[in-house]
Amino acid sequence: MAAPGTGILLVTANVGTLFDDTENLQKNWLREFYQTVHAQKPQFLSLHCQEVGGKNYEASMAHVDKLVKDLLSSDAMKEYNRARVYLDENYKSQENFTALGSFYFLHESLKNVYQYDFKGKIQRRPGLPMVMLCWMRARLGGCGDVIAAATLSLVKLISSQCFVIRDTSAFLYIKSHFHIVFIFQSKSSRKGFIRTRWSITDCAFDLVNIHLFHDASNLIAWESSPSSYSGIRHKALTYVLNSITDHRFEKVPYFVFGDFNFRLDLKSVVETLCAKTTMQTVHTTDGSAVDKLIFRESENDRKVVLQIEKKLFDYFNQEVFRDNNGTALLEFDKELSVFKDKLYELDITFPPSYPYSEESSQGKQYMNTRCPAWCDRILMSHSAKELLLKSENDERIVIYDSIGPNICMGDHKPVFLSFRVGAGAGKRCQPNEKIYRETTL
Repeated sequence: MAAPGTGILLVTANVGTLFDDTENLQKNWLREFYQTVHAQKPQFLSLHCQEVGGKNYEASMAHVDKLVKDLLSSDAMKEYNRARVYLDENYKSQENFTALGSFYFLHESLKNVYQYDFKGKIQRRPGLPMVMLCWMRARLGGCGDVIAAATLSLVKLISSQCFVIRDTSAFLYIKSHFHIVFIFQSKSSRKGFIRTRWSITDCAFDLVNIHLFHDASNLIAWESSPSSYSGIRHKALTYVLNSITDHRFEKVPYFVFGDFNFRLDLKSVVETLCAKTTMQTVHTTDGSAVDKLIFRESENDRKVVLQIEKKLFDYFNQEVFRDNNGTALLEFDKELSVFKDKLYELDITFPPSYPYSEESSQGKQYMNTRCPAWCDRILMSHSAKELLLKSENDERIVIYDSIGPNICMGDHKPVFLSFRVGAGAGKRCQPNEKIYRETTL
């Protein structure tokens, strides 16, 4: 008996380190991703990627193209006969560049699906049987919330069913780069969001790919509770939520998923882990700043329990982050709590998603660069929560988990949410916005 409703799979993945090892790491990543798709069998699949191209985007462009081609031509994805892919490749414009990539795959069995045109306020149906690959190029808007058109080139990529198509008439996404006002430094950061809107079985919802600011220094993060970095992320996320719920477009349920860079309250974590230690402060040579913090046991030959530097968090026992999937540390995961009136998240039952070792043989090992945290998340509006089809007989109809728990997937473990949406669930667009137009784009 077929499961009720339409299967949806949302995946978020910071893929920056995949481009450092395309022969091994990327192959492992793709294998685990395909296995998740096979296990969940979604009819609609959304993959939100951050740090596409890695640290050196220009040098990695060929690797980005290969990753896209591998995803679109894989036998594991052959039943998905339509796709849209939006990549921000405008790396020469650092004040606009986000390094985000949004992939959307539609199963051949999915019929009643449309994508929203933000300019014309109409619904567009992805063409059949063509696989669509849309590239975001240099004409993308600058700082602020900009409605951007897909600027593409007519180039054959893989086969007669996979093209890059030029279409500047459809405004199928909104892209925004976070303005420099959000960060301390004068240097621009590759952070922002991309928003698309979809209608599946007469159920409209927004999908937002997001990348928020990281903790530049463990020492600064340790200074206060909450940290100053947490305040920056709060400001940026508030900006995103205000943007996607403003008056320009009808409000619909929304899912926001990506690398939020949410961190544990570091000061509180250290106070708990090092409650019975003494702290030594090491200053820089000129004495102008703190260079290192060393926490030692009072006895036991003054064993070093923890060392903290700008980019070092070396705790002697990593098992505390893995025991029971690290859930004992969720009490220090506080950044989302201030948004509880706007955002909902399913219970976290998987280990912190960052920062994992990039060594192929150490799939469960964390690097000693940062305190492990649940950076990669899938959040939703309270109205979106109501879309998740529930079953009294099958508790696993909604699954929130990480991908490749025992396999090296790079420094971030991808996170996924699998659920089903019933026909006509949620909110439909108002009549003046519900003009359906057939198009092959």
